[in-house]
Amino acid sequence: MSENPLPIDFDTKHTGIVIVDHGSRRTESNEMLEHFVEQFAEAMHFQIVEPAHMEMAEPSIAAAFDKCIQRGAERVVVCPYFLLPGKHWKEDIPELTRAAAAKHPGVDYLVTAPIGLHPMMHGVIQSRIDHCLSHVAGKADECESCVGTGRCAVRNAASG
Repeated sequence: MSENPLPIDFDTKHTGIVIVDHGSRRTESNEMLEHFVEQFAEAMHFQIVEPAHMEMAEPSIAAAFDKCIQRGAERVVVCPYFLLPGKHWKEDIPELTRAAAAKHPGVDYLVTAPIGLHPMMHGVIQSRIDHCLSHVAGKADECESCVGTGRCAVRNAASG
């Protein structure tokens, strides 16, 4: 029997998750976060999961936080969909989250660490490399990021 990694009193039914990326002017990029969040919500044990963009697109962190509360969250966990701990993680996202939480006295919140050096990233990077090499060898379709762009191709300095 596997051990539950969550504290016994951790209530996943009343915990909202906000997965936040930077936000983009490109609609396709923002839609990819929304798709990822849908997949996460289906695969994981949290019932209240919302996407957010730090800037440039909606929903904002404040809108996603509000939606979590509307859906029954009593605690909100904001998880940056960022690889490394830069200024956005250290300053911007905590400040935007603090402002969003101010409208909901009594609601606890947490901003998690970015993905960082998590050991599962090794497998994610290897999987992406394997897929791209398989694609250029004609053995796999383009991935969701490259589909239709022609970007996934072997190049060299002589050929451009």
